[in-house]
Amino acid sequence: MVISDQFPLSRQILKLEQEVLRMGALVENSFWLAHSAMFERNLENATQLDSQDKQVDILYRHVEVECLDLITRYSPTTPEDLRLLSTFMQLVRDLERIGDYAENLGEIAIKLFPYPPPPHLELVRIMSNRCRAMLAMSLGALSNYDAELAAQVKFKDDAVDADYAHIYDLISQSQDYGALEPLLLMILVIHHLERMADHATNIGQRIAYIVTGKR
Repeated sequence: MVISDQFPLSRQILKLEQEVLRMGALVENSFWLAHSAMFERNLENATQLDSQDKQVDILYRHVEVECLDLITRYSPTTPEDLRLLSTFMQLVRDLERIGDYAENLGEIAIKLFPYPPPPHLELVRIMSNRCRAMLAMSLGALSNYDAELAAQVKFKDDAVDADYAHIYDLISQSQDYGALEPLLLMILVIHHLERMADHATNIGQRIAYIVTGKR
């Protein structure tokens, strides 16, 4: 990724990139905590999600304000700089939403804990792993401004959509499980995962746009 020589704008953009990557690492860790809480019944990890989400929210607001400030203060003249700053403002929103969904998954894990493991949990675990891989790919594309890797994230989303449809049908047809609440919560889980995958796809597309200038 080539950044203009507008100093100190280029220096400020490099600092901003580090903040976005830091936010991405926090969100990735939040997803791992939620995954562990849900599938390993590690409720201690679930309790960490609230404080971590607050850190994500702080970084989100900071990056958004910094992007606006840099655009206003320096009026970037190169399309690369302006494209980067405007896209970062959208990209961090996707990260923030993934963090919110991770926190929601942690709360659902706590609600599910008193019940026996719900049906089709292993299939949901596979779906979650696919979503986590998509997030990791999008963050890898971000750290290297890799347009090819960024473009690959979208193709992974098809498998997640197929997981959602298949698992939803199986859960809807579940009989004689007992309590209704776990089944409803599992439908909510796969909904959250599907939305997380969509946001990871958005991140990949935004990175490809930063690099190529093509939507």
